[in-house]
Amino acid sequence: MSDGMGDYGLRQEDPPLYYQAHVFCCTNERPAGHPRGCCRGKGAERLRNYMKARAKELGLKDVRINTAGCLDRCELGPTMVIYPEGVWYSYSTPADIDEILQTHLMEGRRVERLLLQPDAVPDEMEARNRSA
Repeated sequence: MSDGMGDYGLRQEDPPLYYQAHVFCCTNERPAGHPRGCCRGKGAERLRNYMKARAKELGLKDVRINTAGCLDRCELGPTMVIYPEGVWYSYSTPADIDEILQTHLMEGRRVERLLLQPDAVPDEMEARNRSA
């Protein structure tokens, strides 16, 4: 049954994936004081650069780490989305990046504590990050 949104999953007739995983890290910048904040102001560019370097060090040749413009979730950021699964993460430290690289990209599992749910709100994310 369709919800009107279509079925965007991978299909058998699709061409093979060019990358096994494609990571988009939001590095959007908004003006200072913007109510939604911005990922760049929370260290996203530095963390994306770290992730790209670590992926190379780990030999992840079939993984692409890219900068993205606004992913429209900056108030929860920094944020990233990993395809083809469409899994979203909120992260804040190099240790978070290492965990995503190891657990998600190398082992194929999810980093539950960093998962960004579709209905997440900033207060929940801040509380979760303080308790981690």
